Amino acid sequence: MTAVSDTASVVDPERFGTVFDAYYEEIRRYIGRRLDLGVAEDLAAETFLIAFRRRGRFDPARGAVRPWLYGIATNLIGRHRRAELRRYRALARTGPPPDDDGHDQRVVDRVSAGMTVGRLSGALAGLSQGERDVVLLVAYGGLTYEEIAEALGVAYGTVASRLSRARTKLHKSLGAEVW
Repeated sequence: MTAVSDTASVVDPERFGTVFDAYYEEIRRYIGRRLDLGVAEDLAAETFLIAFRRRGRFDPARGAVRPWLYGIATNLIGRHRRAELRRYRALARTGPPPDDDGHDQRVVDRVSAGMTVGRLSGALAGLSQGERDVVLLVAYGGLTYEEIAEALGVAYGTVASRLSRARTKLHKSLGAEVW
């Protein structure tokens, strides 16, 4: 991961490519984990389009570039919240989608994953929007509490309490063997 802290790279349209190059793939992966991979490319591109358009309002005193981009991406994901919930609920009922490869090892992997994907998807669907955002920013984005607070525009304590509540709910839903 390349850190881009140079404000000029964000606000100067000629240098904004540095921000894109440093974070595009990371943001695309985060969105792909939260939503569908087919949507990830579009939403990642939209994240950077919004960031480019709002580059003049970027305030380095409020935080770094990375959490700012995660915040934009998370807000875009929020627009797809109903589809995300439907996806988690469907996975909870049906298990993981079929694997097109069909190789022996992939079958073994699918069987193993099938045992947990449904339970995990159902558990994630049972979290509130704020709890799910915090859990997935930690799990998929690898963000710190401070970065999550910046990304979501909430207090550090809010991040900690949402994560604590989410852990309790996930523990009850998934059982002690997961932890």
